[in-house]
Amino acid sequence: MRRWEGSHHDLAMQEATPTTVLGDFRNTSFTYGGVTTRFTTRDSRFIVSTDGPDGAMTEYEVAYVFGVYPLQQYLIAFPGGRYQALSVVWDARAKADGGQRWYHLYPNDNVSHGDVLHWTGFAQNWNAQCAACHSTNLRKGYDADADTYKTTWSEMDVSCEACHGPASAHVAWADARRAGAPAPATPAGMELTASMRDRRHVTWAMDMKTGIARRSPAADTRRHEVEICAPCHARRSERVDGHVPGQPWLDAYAPAFLSEGLYRADGQMQDEVYNYGSFLQSRMYAAGVTCSDCHDPHSLKPKAGGNALCAQCHLPSTFDVRAHHGHAPGSTGASCVACHMPTETYMGVDTRHDHGFRVPRPDLTERLGVKDTCTSCHAGKTPAWAAAALDRWRTPRWRARPQVADAVAAARHGRADAGPGLAAIARDAAQPAIVRGTAIESLSRVAPTGLDTTLDALAADADPLVRLAVAQGVSTLDPAARARVAGRLLDDPLRAIRLEAASALAGEPAAWLTSAQQAALAKGLDEVQASARFNADRPESHVNIALLDEKAGRVDAAMARYETAIRRTPWFIPAYVNLAELQRHAGREAQAEQTLRRGLTAIPENGALLYALGLSVYRQQRGAEAVDLMARAARAEPDEPRYAFAYALALDAQSRFVDAFGVIDAALARHPDDRDLLDAGLGVAQKTRDIERARRYVGRLRVLAPDDSGLQQLARQLGLP
Repeated sequence: MRRWEGSHHDLAMQEATPTTVLGDFRNTSFTYGGVTTRFTTRDSRFIVSTDGPDGAMTEYEVAYVFGVYPLQQYLIAFPGGRYQALSVVWDARAKADGGQRWYHLYPNDNVSHGDVLHWTGFAQNWNAQCAACHSTNLRKGYDADADTYKTTWSEMDVSCEACHGPASAHVAWADARRAGAPAPATPAGMELTASMRDRRHVTWAMDMKTGIARRSPAADTRRHEVEICAPCHARRSERVDGHVPGQPWLDAYAPAFLSEGLYRADGQMQDEVYNYGSFLQSRMYAAGVTCSDCHDPHSLKPKAGGNALCAQCHLPSTFDVRAHHGHAPGSTGASCVACHMPTETYMGVDTRHDHGFRVPRPDLTERLGVKDTCTSCHAGKTPAWAAAALDRWRTPRWRARPQVADAVAAARHGRADAGPGLAAIARDAAQPAIVRGTAIESLSRVAPTGLDTTLDALAADADPLVRLAVAQGVSTLDPAARARVAGRLLDDPLRAIRLEAASALAGEPAAWLTSAQQAALAKGLDEVQASARFNADRPESHVNIALLDEKAGRVDAAMARYETAIRRTPWFIPAYVNLAELQRHAGREAQAEQTLRRGLTAIPENGALLYALGLSVYRQQRGAEAVDLMARAARAEPDEPRYAFAYALALDAQSRFVDAFGVIDAALARHPDDRDLLDAGLGVAQKTRDIERARRYVGRLRVLAPDDSGLQQLARQLGLP
């Protein structure tokens, strides 16, 4: 308890008082996007004057402080039980480090009222986005009908029960001990719901040959402890209310895989993903290391300073020497974390270490553009320089170390040769489960051929993360294959997996299930509905339920769901796109067009909305207007090949063949293996009798589809070998 007091967990959230408020409220101000926010005090209350949800300058009282270091945010009470986190925050670092100042969390985005990132919007809503990880035993208490919150907690901060679970039995145990009663039958756990006392018997014995300690006993207590920390130290979605520490965390949460935008192709963190996804990739996790091997679980501080922390398990005479790290002893380069735990800075000032503990690979930076640890210290040098230095120091054998980045990068670029590598990674039980799940996620997106075989083989995998990826990936399969694979996951012991399987099997695939599986599906869909009710404050829940309504033929109910999502979160693009598609299927094309135009009013120049609107007006025989819309979509999102493909087809339909070639070839420079773009180019080449272009497109298509007999015949007609 004493170590916990004053920790970041203890200070995660506090009432706003002269003691807890760190920011300068002595009539100071900060200007951002033309809005000057002023900070003052009045009658011992802390007052912020800033732009409200309608853009008007308004005075607000600070209710709570959020966090303590390296920054502190301020929570403002709003009607309906909402609390909003102000985006102008206090830099709590020392002045010498650049701190003791006000700054904005989105300095380059020019966020104004009405934007989803504005401090009064959903993205900064404490109840939905922040509360669960800054308080103990939180209950969100969202009322979907009234669109209000009655959020409650047991403790305002991250207290004992946040990690150890309900403690009434522990309190009774402690009271009995104080009263001199006999010790209970299970004193080792102190009657805690999640005690983690099983670690008492874990030892680490140094292997003098390798210089690396090995864990004993063999029993795996690793996952239990890491899953205690995971709900708040992972990028994840919350599926149900009331998770109890010690229960499997996939009963209540679904973690993100190493997806593009969140992680780099080699698995290094990129967006704010916290530590779970990185740590699960590491050799440390595979060896049995847990969070509390390095961090005191109560003070949260490292157990030792500098390289001494790593020396707990890595013999200094082997690793803390120049022969290993290649730098002068005591220099920055000789620091273990400098090479093996590179940093990213989030929220402007919060520098965090990647917990993947990977070995630097400047060759991957050369090929794939991932972050290079070496040149982050060696300013002015290039990854090629770093790779050559490693060649001289380590010999080029270091380049042959197994890695998955090439396969992941190939998938991200839509390359046709990505499939076999991804399938091999997915099936390799020696790979970290989160990496295998990422391979499955990528396969589902870019390599559908043979996907059902891979998913079928992995539906019974021992690791739940792999099964979760399988359940998420089946939606692209045909109904029979989807039923065959996902039907086996309907009775999975973990709720997150059951939810994905049930969602994928609603509608047509249900006809392919056995009677027992159909009964399991009915229960699973009840769980899906309950999860959606819990998350009804999130627009994606309305969209997900609308999709289930669609599959069940409840068209009016689905439309109403989409409209609710639009009304409450007008920035949520899928609600407009899905509603317009449903209206189109109902024969209401003009209404669909108006829905998409509503979306563009709320989110101007959005690629997805422009693309959908372009298709709509094209179907209404307004070809010239469609060309303009498709051009805008392609300009808005040049990394989305579908938009360039549609733009080229629209130009082709207007007999603007030269322009169509220009769009296709520019898009192929970004997406060289995109089959749709190559097919479109071939079609225009055939129409214009451009033999040289046709040969070029066919040559590339043959690489992508070597067994396509039609392509082979066309190649012969074009005189290709």
